[in-house]
Amino acid sequence: MKKNKRVGMLVDELTSNPSRLFESRHFCEKYDIAKSSLSEDIRLANEILYANGSGHIESISGVGGGIRFIPGISDEQISELQQNLIEMLSDRSRMLGGGFLYTSDIMFDGSLVHDMARIFAQQFAGRGADYIVTVETKGIALAAQTAFMLHLPLVVIRREARYSEGSTVSINYFSGSAERIQKMSIAKRAVKPGTRAVVIDDFMRGGGSLKGVVEILGEFEIEVVGMGVALGSLEPERKKVEDYTPIVIIDEIDEENKRITISANEALKSGE
Repeated sequence: MKKNKRVGMLVDELTSNPSRLFESRHFCEKYDIAKSSLSEDIRLANEILYANGSGHIESISGVGGGIRFIPGISDEQISELQQNLIEMLSDRSRMLGGGFLYTSDIMFDGSLVHDMARIFAQQFAGRGADYIVTVETKGIALAAQTAFMLHLPLVVIRREARYSEGSTVSINYFSGSAERIQKMSIAKRAVKPGTRAVVIDDFMRGGGSLKGVVEILGEFEIEVVGMGVALGSLEPERKKVEDYTPIVIIDEIDEENKRITISANEALKSGE
């Protein structure tokens, strides 16, 4: 098999299985090549991925090592995505009243969700997470795509316990956006005690829901090692959680003057 064809197939298999660790011999046997030739193929594949801003190939030596594709996104692509989101969210027809915006079309747009998930995969790849966790419903698509890119299982916390999930743990929490006590539940079989999780959601205002997620995971002694939200609100200034990562920030929703002000989270870029 010619080198250019091998490199193309290598890129295709790795990017189709992001964050999955392959033994080097898998590719050596598949392409009938020596490890030295595979190393050269990986170098060329990495150049292609880097030029495209798609991520990079990580080589792990020693017992249990191998190679895997770590998804990523370039600063230029982040800026392009943020600008696209800002333009869409700034549309006055999205105002729903009470400081809320219509975002369902954005959160269920496959292309936008894919690129937002690339940002979170890049941000949280080194956190040692065992799960990606979200709360139903609008954040599921984004969390599922992030879970796929990090090769991790997805855990969905329900608003109401379901019989089909067996035994569950439930808590009550105060939702600042809904301004009332709400309930969330998680199946006991979904997670294991003493593990780690990254939480992904579509929107955060005061952080009440995310705090509830942290608390219910705490019932299993699960450490939250990262929180990512597609849209974060500037107000209220004091949040119920800290160290969260928004992609864009809703600075102001002025219903009287029909004005929506959105800004980009510049801290996502490698130079920040």
